[in-house]
Amino acid sequence: MVIKSFAKLNLYLQVLNKRKDNFHNLSTLFCRIDLADTIILKNRKDNLIKIKCNSRHVPGGATNLCRRAAELLKQEFNLNLGLEIEIKKRIPVGAGLGGGSSNAAFVLSGLNKYWNLNLSKTKLASLAAKLGSDVPFFIYDTKFALGSSRGDKIKPVASLKKLKLWFILVYPNIKVSTPLIYQKFDTFSGLTMPKCNAKILTSELLKKGRGIDAKCLFNDLEAVTRSLYPVVNQVKNALVTIGLEKIMMSGSGPAVFALCNSCKQAGDLSSRLARKHKSWAIFVTSTV
Repeated sequence: MVIKSFAKLNLYLQVLNKRKDNFHNLSTLFCRIDLADTIILKNRKDNLIKIKCNSRHVPGGATNLCRRAAELLKQEFNLNLGLEIEIKKRIPVGAGLGGGSSNAAFVLSGLNKYWNLNLSKTKLASLAAKLGSDVPFFIYDTKFALGSSRGDKIKPVASLKKLKLWFILVYPNIKVSTPLIYQKFDTFSGLTMPKCNAKILTSELLKKGRGIDAKCLFNDLEAVTRSLYPVVNQVKNALVTIGLEKIMMSGSGPAVFALCNSCKQAGDLSSRLARKHKSWAIFVTSTV
């Protein structure tokens, strides 16, 4: 079985408070984009789970999220099956784009069909939440969704399913640790409360499409990541220099995206950016 495993952006991310389990309650608007990895599932004659990947940044052992997803299903349903999972990475690792979470979710939903388990999306999402906070979003076949609790409580936004947004996405080739960013967030000063919220941004997208107020693109974690990794500021400034205004970091970073008016604008401006910043990975991507 061959599966496309899509990345995500957070168009809005507010950290509400720290929980007793040391996670954080969030309010976020997820957006699924067409930047994707490819996952190939193959049977094995033994009962082992094996991982193959073209990226040295992806662990192949017990900590691999795809392996954990497959093992979770085997344990949950007492299955004596073997599996090879090949991951062809295109989504940068440790970028704030949910690549590992997406891979795990699409392995869960893929194996649901491959192993004829007939699980509902609700059941798959509850299993996904055991693997990571971002994993449940990818279980739902939706372009946009509101996330609450740890980000694992998902409410698809069906009213935006026809909306297509274009982005320039820049990854400055550094990995960021999400746990570190949240740890620093808890002691970080100088944070400002947003005037918008995820529901207001959703409403703006529904009414205005690309004409949304840049102030509604908000990420509480951005100030923390920028303080630790100044290259995030460099990316944002480079995007401003080529004439873009609606610019934000995704997740815990360091990937930064800019909302564009069209595919042509995104393509033209990304080419200009790539000529000047050859060490950055630059993508033209859209909602899917």
